[in-house]
Amino acid sequence: MSIVPAVSAWPSAPLAGKVVLVTGGANGIGRGIAQAVLGAGGQVMIGDLDVGAGKACLAEWDRPADAAFRKLDITAEASARGFVAAALKRFGRIDGLVNNAGIAGAHGTALADMEWSEWQRRLSSLHGAFLCSKHALPALAAHGGGAILNIASTRAQQSEPNSEAYAAAKGGLVAFTHALALSAGPAVRVNSISPGWVATGAWQAPARRRTPSLSKADHAQHPVGRVGQPDDIGALAVFLLSDMAGFITGQDHIVDGGMTRKMIYVD
Repeated sequence: MSIVPAVSAWPSAPLAGKVVLVTGGANGIGRGIAQAVLGAGGQVMIGDLDVGAGKACLAEWDRPADAAFRKLDITAEASARGFVAAALKRFGRIDGLVNNAGIAGAHGTALADMEWSEWQRRLSSLHGAFLCSKHALPALAAHGGGAILNIASTRAQQSEPNSEAYAAAKGGLVAFTHALALSAGPAVRVNSISPGWVATGAWQAPARRRTPSLSKADHAQHPVGRVGQPDDIGALAVFLLSDMAGFITGQDHIVDGGMTRKMIYVD
């Protein structure tokens, strides 16, 4: 008898039976991930400061049994604690946490002119990942196979002027990822995704929704031939949150259409 395993079917709904929390889940990449979770058969609790956008998500998804929203301030520990508690009360378990919320714009005040308060505010994605992970970890570990996914950025590897705080936050998330993977394993896996250029204009609250204005040159500078979309990030998020990624932890996954591999010379 052969010891080689037989061919097995891949799950058609890889997140079936799983509950995933997505911070900053009402707009942009966060919304893309939340929708991917629903499409993969999971249930989702989104947290966001933008209450109108959160309510719009629930109305447009029309999945009352599978989706919930709670206002969330990732920089306030009481809010993070309440977010996790609300998810447990609503769904009874937590299998995944996506730390996505934070300041979207990479560019800030020049460092010599930056106030301490702005520096701290621009590190909010790192602070939020700490607070939400802290309070979600017991529930994530309770059933085994839990997963945390931190949304970093390719700006953890490359930068533009006046983006020090953003780069520090995203680089911190990558380091936080591999450190927590060792501390939380084996019950909980921890990975990060570093998106490149992702066009989020069509994934905003209804009042801010717009078709992205992208040129041929914008698309052409990507080796894949186009700018990214939130559902590109969502597709990888589903895999990393699912049991199919059970042997992957502590890793940063770059999703940028190949841009960070492209050499650029000035003629």
